[in-house]
Amino acid sequence: MLRALSLGLYLLTLTLALFLVLQPVGTETQWAIATMCLAVMAAIKILNLQGYWRHLFFALGALLVLRYVYWRTTATLPAANSLLDFIPGVMIYAAEMFCVVMLGLSLFVISRPIHRPRAPRLSDGEAPSVDVFVPSYNEDAALLAMTLSAAKAMHYPQDKLMVYLLDDGGTDQKVQSADPIVADAALKRREELQKLCRELGIQYLTRARNVHAKAGNLSNGLLHSKGELVVVFDADHAPARDFLTETVGFFARDPKLFLVQTPHFFINPDPVEKNLSTFERMPSENEMFYGMIQKGLDKWNAAFFCGSAAVLRRSALEQAGGFAGTSITEDCETALELHATGWKSIYVDKPLIAGLQPETFGSFIGQRTRWCTGMMQIFMMKNPVLKRGLTLAQRACYLSSCMFWLFPIPRMTFIFAPLLFIFFDLKVYNATVGEFGAYTCAYLAAAILLQSYAYGRFRWPWVSELYEYVQSVYLLPAILSVIRNPRRPTFNVTAKGGATGEDYLSNLAWPYFAIFGVLLAGAVTVIYRLQYEPESAGILVIAGLWNLFNLFMAGLALGVVSERRERRTTHRVPTQGRGLLQIDSVNLTAQIVDISQGGMLIRVPGTSPLRMQSQAHLAVASPTGREVSSVLPVKLANVRFEKDGQLVGLSFGHLQPSQYSTISALMFGDLRLLRNARMSRQRTRSILAGTIEVMAWGLGHTFRGVSFALFRRGGGAESPATSGS
Repeated sequence: MLRALSLGLYLLTLTLALFLVLQPVGTETQWAIATMCLAVMAAIKILNLQGYWRHLFFALGALLVLRYVYWRTTATLPAANSLLDFIPGVMIYAAEMFCVVMLGLSLFVISRPIHRPRAPRLSDGEAPSVDVFVPSYNEDAALLAMTLSAAKAMHYPQDKLMVYLLDDGGTDQKVQSADPIVADAALKRREELQKLCRELGIQYLTRARNVHAKAGNLSNGLLHSKGELVVVFDADHAPARDFLTETVGFFARDPKLFLVQTPHFFINPDPVEKNLSTFERMPSENEMFYGMIQKGLDKWNAAFFCGSAAVLRRSALEQAGGFAGTSITEDCETALELHATGWKSIYVDKPLIAGLQPETFGSFIGQRTRWCTGMMQIFMMKNPVLKRGLTLAQRACYLSSCMFWLFPIPRMTFIFAPLLFIFFDLKVYNATVGEFGAYTCAYLAAAILLQSYAYGRFRWPWVSELYEYVQSVYLLPAILSVIRNPRRPTFNVTAKGGATGEDYLSNLAWPYFAIFGVLLAGAVTVIYRLQYEPESAGILVIAGLWNLFNLFMAGLALGVVSERRERRTTHRVPTQGRGLLQIDSVNLTAQIVDISQGGMLIRVPGTSPLRMQSQAHLAVASPTGREVSSVLPVKLANVRFEKDGQLVGLSFGHLQPSQYSTISALMFGDLRLLRNARMSRQRTRSILAGTIEVMAWGLGHTFRGVSFALFRRGGGAESPATSGS
């Protein structure tokens, strides 16, 4: 009875909504409807009301969006007998409708996000055996030593934990290459990593051939290991000591659980954050996905494997024949296959690893090219809509995840759309100024409010538009390439650690300057036409404002492709530790402030001058403080005086594997300081403040980009085709 009543109320609500959407009203009435809906939505957002208010907010936003869709479909399309207007007009309309569909899918995904409780605690006897896989291709030994040491140090019964380095850079295929340079490098790498693994107590594993890239490497690891659970960490993703404590317990509760995924958290800025200097104060781009979308997917049993920082059940992987390798995004494809056979997944929203992002714009574009092409491969070859075994909600979730990567098509359409009227006087959007305000502006305002209300803590206003624009220039050709041949893309490893010591203009920058020039010419043309065509002033102003927004984004992108130099080659993280600095027969107590793979910053008492470049040792205290855990060789690099002491920058000398374990423990043993830093950046920015800030950024970085183009051209070779992830 209750179910029937709920269904009746749902149908009644849907009927009423359709009635409101399809009502043919005048412009003044539409203004009144829009004003009322937007006012209520703004009040709900400002007061941060949740619960039933959240449903009302989304309902009012949907009403304005759907009224716009109805009006746009029935009243604004150009006449079919004028092909010059009709064809581009329909293309722009299709791009808008795609955005509406994606907005609806994304709001469905996050409509009821899950906040998971802590994992059940297991006794040593209850704990399942765990194999840790660290796949590697071309990462250096020092970086691998940090990740492997952190994985080895995780809290877990040691007789049930086995760590494997899966080396795809030292395969038989490479060692036996016909190219002697390739063969020699592969052999040296294999020998170096075998020695490292022996000293760390890690299992080294390679294979005969580099088949199916990362998916093949992981599947080969399955064939040579026996753990009930499999943990995957990328080579630059070092886990916290409590990683297994916070994840493994879920598997004991549900025998159909195949995946526990945790967030990817990064200690360094991506190129957009670095070049715009926003890393310390703005939420990172990935926060929206890991902070909201994955929790939304989790509600519908659609949280998927992200390639690292995850625990998987071996029996599920073996049932699927190993890690999927049809596409170059083996992670999402593997999850899709297992969800389709009835397995379940869980998402734990707690950063338990610390990793690295691409440092250069070229490697960033390469990484996103792989993600984009891989998801397009899944969409075309294993379309989730047609995939048997998925629930309706799972189909919608996977469809949203795949179709999201089509954003370059509407994004580039919207960049050039206003120029069709500005330059060629094409009538691609038939509407009066009043209608444009009542319908289009109301729709845009509703969409902005919906995004801000849903993702405000994780994404500032207009930042999504910037990220989409800078990626679209290179992702659009990649999408077209996949459409032509879905099996063509190949896996490429993301370049990490590519820090540069000087400012320079990215070699990928020229298309952004070309687009900026075209948009600037459009702005000048608007000013010219306003003077000589007053009868077209209304539509010209609308097209001009649209073009001006695009111009700000294009100017901001010039700052993104203007690479700032990196002062450090390795990235430091805050930490808390103590030690004893032994220098020139003097012992000074030291408080460790931050640390990286290459050095650390310590605070010592006293103001007596210390000799720079001195060889010294730092005896690091154990967590209990009662004994020395390791003695690190260091060299004094710089000193800054404080009121009662000195801040001393140290660089490490030649390190032994056991000493990497000490550094790894200081960096990643306890991620609470990093988690606190992450939370401090998750601050909501109002739409007004965010808009003003982006406009200021746009002006400043336009001039910065132009100055780089004039005086700092050149830099390291970058190619989106060879720097994939």
